[in-house]
Amino acid sequence: METISKRKSQTKIIATLGPASDNTECLLRLLEAGVDVFRLNSAHSSTEAFDQTLEKIAQASEITGRYVATLLDLAGPKIRLGKVPNDEIYLSKDSLVGFVRGDEAASEGSEECRGSKENKESVYNKLTVSYDKLLDEVKVGDKIMMADGTVSVSVETVTKDHVECHVIQAGTIRSRQGVNLPGVKLSVSCLGPKDRAYVEWAATRNIDYIGLSFVRSADDVKLLRDLLASLDSDIQIVAKIEKPEALQELEQIVEAADAVMVARGDLGLEIDIAKIAVVQKEIISVCQRLGKPVIIATQMLDSMQHSSLPTRAEVTDVANAVLDGADVCMLSGETAIGRYPVESVEMMQQIALSTDAINSTESKAECFVDDQHSIDPITELTVRSAGQLAESLDAKILVVVTRSGLTTLSLSKKRFSVPAVSIAGDEKILRRMCLYWGVIPLFATHGSEDTEALSGMIINWGKKHGHLSSGDRIVIIGGTGISKSAHNQIVVYELD
Repeated sequence: METISKRKSQTKIIATLGPASDNTECLLRLLEAGVDVFRLNSAHSSTEAFDQTLEKIAQASEITGRYVATLLDLAGPKIRLGKVPNDEIYLSKDSLVGFVRGDEAASEGSEECRGSKENKESVYNKLTVSYDKLLDEVKVGDKIMMADGTVSVSVETVTKDHVECHVIQAGTIRSRQGVNLPGVKLSVSCLGPKDRAYVEWAATRNIDYIGLSFVRSADDVKLLRDLLASLDSDIQIVAKIEKPEALQELEQIVEAADAVMVARGDLGLEIDIAKIAVVQKEIISVCQRLGKPVIIATQMLDSMQHSSLPTRAEVTDVANAVLDGADVCMLSGETAIGRYPVESVEMMQQIALSTDAINSTESKAECFVDDQHSIDPITELTVRSAGQLAESLDAKILVVVTRSGLTTLSLSKKRFSVPAVSIAGDEKILRRMCLYWGVIPLFATHGSEDTEALSGMIINWGKKHGHLSSGDRIVIIGGTGISKSAHNQIVVYELD
């Protein structure tokens, strides 16, 4: 599996699957266009539907000869409006709106919509939400945002069964839309019953990564890891940064997780939206320093849901994410429900390809830290030296053999310009590497000590696919077998 011609940009691409793309024909085209990871959004599907999707993904992977990873994104404790009177209402600026317990909302024309003692003459809409404790955990002065932040209200009065607010940003709200409470510390767990059911399902399937939503601390990551361990699963965890509390414990969260996602949708509602670009850079910087893959998500090419071309601002956004040092860029609605799913991937490939050359020289990690699986310092320095040598010799390929993928991740975070081919005998490890910047996974059973066999295989593979010719050089990171370090040898080959 996997050829360099199928891996165009060094930056990896995640495509969210949905009605626009959840069929074998489209999956094939998405893989050919350069998708590395397929995202399954648990907020909008079921495990039964995902079982069918996984079968299609396996078929498409087999047909195209490309490894592809799967990311199950948990919905987490997303708060939503209940049924809105008439399913849609307009809230005008400075008008009043209330939140009540239960499942029954009330329209402003009904008697139960009389205001509090302070506003006893007022009659207004009263809404419900999916989070029962909202009335207990908000306080006067808190802001409540609805409809992706387009409508916001400020809390004026809080009683046992009623929260009264005035509208500070007018707009239309609809049933089941999301609700955000920036700055409000909620007691809800990041893993609800539905999330746990999805994790249990994932533990019995070929899911490679689980996205944990609304992470607030490293303890949230540990909670999911403990659940996976109890299910005898080593699925890797992507911590989604979308709460202000997460920014306060960012380093601890990055250390606890296997990868990080900058989830700009909810993050842009929970913090000052003007700070999103700066916060994105800070998160990427921490991930680079601690050696963890980082994903940039939300509205990257949003206009391509309806247009075959993106805006100039979107192109710049993707390019800047790559320049900042992102390992992966993610498409959401563009590939899930948009009219141009394949074109969106192709466009992201073009942007990343145009930017990768600069990124590889500007965003190299200076160190590699992993508290869960510490890498041997000899291996670490061998990898760094091999990459520098490969660049100096203008080598065509830099090869490493790995058992766990850890050495490959270390290599990936160093951002060498030479394409990295990572060889493993475990397909799960190969799929996991689909999230690693600049890495081409390749199946083989050779160990790192057998450099002669490795070189022969790589040369034959490269010639077969037209990537190696006479005079080309390849650098192999190998091992002598006499050191406790798996990788302590660098071998250079020049093709006759």
